[in-house]
Amino acid sequence: MPPKKAPANEKKVLLGRPGNNLKIGIVGLPNVGKSSFFNVLSKTDLGKAANFPYATINPEEARIPVPDARFDWLCELYKPASRVPAFLTCIDIAGLTAGASTGAGLGNAFLSHVRAVDGIFQVVRAFDDAEVIHVEGDVDPCRDMEIISTELRLKDIEWVEKHLEGLKKTGRALGNTSLADKAKKEEIAIVQKIYDVLTKENKDVRKVEWNNKEIDVVNGLQLLTAKPVTYLVNLSERDYIRKKNKWLPKIKAWIDEHNPGDPLIPFSVALEERLANMSDEERKEEEQRLGVTSALGKITQAGYASLDLIRYFTCGPDEVRAWTIRRGTKAPQAAGVIHSDFENKFVCGEIMSYDDLREYGSEAAVKAAGKLRQQGKPYEMVDGDIAYWKAGA
Repeated sequence: MPPKKAPANEKKVLLGRPGNNLKIGIVGLPNVGKSSFFNVLSKTDLGKAANFPYATINPEEARIPVPDARFDWLCELYKPASRVPAFLTCIDIAGLTAGASTGAGLGNAFLSHVRAVDGIFQVVRAFDDAEVIHVEGDVDPCRDMEIISTELRLKDIEWVEKHLEGLKKTGRALGNTSLADKAKKEEIAIVQKIYDVLTKENKDVRKVEWNNKEIDVVNGLQLLTAKPVTYLVNLSERDYIRKKNKWLPKIKAWIDEHNPGDPLIPFSVALEERLANMSDEERKEEEQRLGVTSALGKITQAGYASLDLIRYFTCGPDEVRAWTIRRGTKAPQAAGVIHSDFENKFVCGEIMSYDDLREYGSEAAVKAAGKLRQQGKPYEMVDGDIAYWKAGA
């Protein structure tokens, strides 16, 4: 009798909405620099930077190009007529205040805007400025982070509680025989576990190891604390240049205690605003003079990565383009990002890695070295793949 096949490893489902068109929201208390940050990030004046709470009510949206040295090199190699980098969709959301979960301030509207995004840039104020009022009276980043964390969790608790009540009402009539009844009971148990994580363990949903069945339920609930967070600490220009600020160690300690593993990026909106008004040459000179570089590229890359996004490239004399997909996407679905016909009539993909093209210098040399691979439907795309798709008629 042949030996039993080892069970294949189950593919881990990702937290969050499936899809490639994911958005990241800029969140924080009023007057911490969110709209000013959005303006320099998007090089627009969409976000209303004003010195009073709720200057932004309707969220503004912009597509930010994601810096990528690989894309730049491919453009140098192919010298295409058109260059399309990967983009991160960024949304400026109104400031949150304590009590937002119960509707205080613009609480309900704010939280519905957060629910509509897939990840969070949390801007934390660590600069003193008598000209810019702080909604809580004084500057204390750890208290501000605690307020936002608490409000998002309270809203999740309320949301899950309602959902659980509804499930339990219908669950009373469930039997043990049908598969549908068993599945419903399993869902109730999972929602109860999510509720316990939020209320008893006081943890954000994203900080727990869930299995695939549980992730499907979490994703269906669209919880605020399931969204990845990148903490952006807004420093004065002076502190950013000297790389010192009394709050930074305390902020780091708060993240390590409450949300270990979340990225922390210090930056200075004041400096970024100054650099944004300069020409490229002037900016380079100023950065050299100060001994620092703009943090915007790093922030954009961190936001893109936090959403589990990767990109592959299509290259030729007409166009070099980066296509955004989620980590774990198979070849047919990756091809479908360009056109649905490529997915529906998928035959195969000719794939080479960016590193191989960089090493050998041309497509012909990559081919001659046997590094151009034909990949079928099961192939899982790797960040930086260069692809040519073949589809049936």
